[in-house]
Amino acid sequence: MVIEVLLIILVWTGGHYLWSSQMALETVTWFAGIKDGQQRLSPAGYWYAYVSIPVFQFLLLRWYFRIVVWTRFLWQVSRLNLHLVPTHPDRAAGLGFLGGSAAAFMPLLLSQGTLLAGMIAVRIFYAGETLLDFKPEIVAAVVFLLLLVLGPLCVFSPCLAQAKRQGLLEYGALASPYVDEFDQKWLRGGAPIDEQLVGSGAIQSLNDLAGSFEVVRSMRPFPFSKTVMLQTAITILLPILPLALTMISLEDIVKQLLGILL
Repeated sequence: MVIEVLLIILVWTGGHYLWSSQMALETVTWFAGIKDGQQRLSPAGYWYAYVSIPVFQFLLLRWYFRIVVWTRFLWQVSRLNLHLVPTHPDRAAGLGFLGGSAAAFMPLLLSQGTLLAGMIAVRIFYAGETLLDFKPEIVAAVVFLLLLVLGPLCVFSPCLAQAKRQGLLEYGALASPYVDEFDQKWLRGGAPIDEQLVGSGAIQSLNDLAGSFEVVRSMRPFPFSKTVMLQTAITILLPILPLALTMISLEDIVKQLLGILL
């Protein structure tokens, strides 16, 4: 009950801020007109102010509350005695699957990108501003949402760092006697006369050992890859991309694409 009350308070606070930022435009818009020198809400404006914004903000803050719960859960899991394998091919000691959790937040990211695109569009169409004027806001929104979605996964960074250090020590110790034996056998004259280097299993074993060590050495400090970060950023920017048509026509874009492809 307390959480619900707090959410309602935050809804109206955030809605009031959003509405005030829109009403700061002293011009005729789809949600308000000028009458007797003052802005008057249109029917669409009343719906926007007293229905759309509160409902949107309420749903948004419930999403944020879920992220708080998710973060707490991940933090508690990170404190367990996890069985991390440094040579796991996901380059995250077996925790790479957590990067897929970003897909669950796609509706939130799209809604936030749409909200930002709408606020920018109002400024472009009614205040004469351009898309490039909002570069700081767009960059800040992308960074904030990336931290919001992928930041909770960073609680595993200390575990991954420890697993990497331990893996380098253990696999380094494992490799030392083998490479020493290989050196003595094939470079210091220790191999039997009738044994040939070409086709020897020692070469393949050395390559496999080097591959395992390289997997440990290239472990990521986070349980998500650059690809996941790029996909998340693209999801945020998708609703903003159509606003590029306010700067360049669709015909010019098609011509440039055809020029690149052909």
